Amino acid sequence: MDSLRIDKWLWAARFYKTRSLASDEVNKNRVQINGQDAKPSREVKVGHTVSMRQGPIEKTVVVKAISAVRGPAPVAQLLYEETPESLAKRTREAEQNRLSREPAHSIEHGRPTKRDRRQIEHAWNDRWSASAD
Repeated sequence: MDSLRIDKWLWAARFYKTRSLASDEVNKNRVQINGQDAKPSREVKVGHTVSMRQGPIEKTVVVKAISAVRGPAPVAQLLYEETPESLAKRTREAEQNRLSREPAHSIEHGRPTKRDRRQIEHAWNDRWSASAD
């Protein structure tokens, strides 16, 4: 076998859990073969470059082998090789995500406690009573 449908290959290479998920992602133009948008029936061959987006993660792989059966993960990893540029980009993005602050962490306190509310009211009343004088 020298070529295979892209949806079958993506499923066999374990990029997607089911063939229908792989087909849906291809239909949503999230998979390109050699830089061109693909349809699920598009044939993929050894040496083709496949670019795909899985959520926020973008991968570019070179097809090394063709298999129509879904095997164990170590065997599936032999079907492709990720390009060095793609690997570097993914590690760089992972590092940026790790170093970026979580927006929720910028809030020091959540809802004020009863004690906090009393202190706020006390400060507010002192401010208004001082300005009334």
